[in-house]
Amino acid sequence: MKFNPLNALFGSVVAALFCGISLFAAESALDLDPNMKLKPENTDGLKYLIPAEKPLRLSGFCWYDTDHVYRRLPLRPDGKLSRGVELLAWNTAGGQVAFRSDTGRIVLKVKMRSNNVMYHMAQTGTAGFDLYAGPPGRQRFFGVTRFPAGAKEYTARLFQGERRMRDFTINFPLYAGVDQVFIGVDADAEVEAPPAWEDDRPIVIYGTSITQGGCASRPGMAYTNLLSRRLNRPVVNLGFSGNGKGEPEVAAEIAKIENPACFILDYEANVHQAKRMRNTLTPFIGILRKNHPDVPILILSKVRYAYEGRDLERGNDLPRPKSVQAIQAEEHAAFEKLSREDANLHFLSGDDLLGADFDECSVDGVHPTDLGFYRMAEKLEPAIRQLLRK
Repeated sequence: MKFNPLNALFGSVVAALFCGISLFAAESALDLDPNMKLKPENTDGLKYLIPAEKPLRLSGFCWYDTDHVYRRLPLRPDGKLSRGVELLAWNTAGGQVAFRSDTGRIVLKVKMRSNNVMYHMAQTGTAGFDLYAGPPGRQRFFGVTRFPAGAKEYTARLFQGERRMRDFTINFPLYAGVDQVFIGVDADAEVEAPPAWEDDRPIVIYGTSITQGGCASRPGMAYTNLLSRRLNRPVVNLGFSGNGKGEPEVAAEIAKIENPACFILDYEANVHQAKRMRNTLTPFIGILRKNHPDVPILILSKVRYAYEGRDLERGNDLPRPKSVQAIQAEEHAAFEKLSREDANLHFLSGDDLLGADFDECSVDGVHPTDLGFYRMAEKLEPAIRQLLRK
């Protein structure tokens, strides 16, 4: 075959074009997620991963693929969010990253967006990450990040142990914002995808500071994370401390979440007035129903606060305060009316979630301790399983 310079030139041009396309695609992929560009170089025998990097599985941030930030609501919502919700959306409660590896070390390099130091909550809960390991449904606590008080950047070891294959889950902070987090594992470690969820449709929980995780001692003890481990399902935490008020603008964003397994509405504690419950609950459910006409919705009334009863003989038999009764009457009225035509609407009372000694289950009379959250998960797990079976 004779050499044809025109063919050679054409081939070179085509090859160059394809190379250019490949390079452009690679650069575009990096540009899509700026965290990829910021990954630290391998040092001290460690290589660094980002939570969204395959084969790792990032969950809890429904808009990450679009916005590439650790945020619980979209950067550009359709409606104007309240200032409180807008700020709290940056808190990373419910965020998780899972993977399988034979690493003997896990080290986190963290740059915080915010670090909220509070009088009634441990910093390991507000701004720390914790680690669980083991098979799905049976993971156990392995470690929590340690860092100086109020630190905006820190490096912390989460795990050190023998080299063998394990399934790991890292929980994000409950009351802080995270700009960057890099996961250091042994440079020669195998890193694989975690075992599949039992069902990858998310359980979406909207609510208050209690939903967000106040005041768990570390992220894994928030009831949403407890449920995620027990059920082996993704749980999206949309608790907004002091700001779970049933606003339609928030409902509209929640309704955009694709293929949810169920919605749980746990916002009674931030309503404070019966009129507000009357004016918000039915419209909130209506907005969700436009996009998800058949998805189960569970209305959850609030847990008991310590001040609601001091009678040690009677315990939970004491009536709720009149203001609470008035709000719950509106809650029940909305449920009774809507459920006549909506078989997938359900109600669960929070009266007994903490048990008869509910006054022992909080930090400040309101926000649960780890014991309180454990009690909540114990009662909610079977109720949610039954709901999902239906």
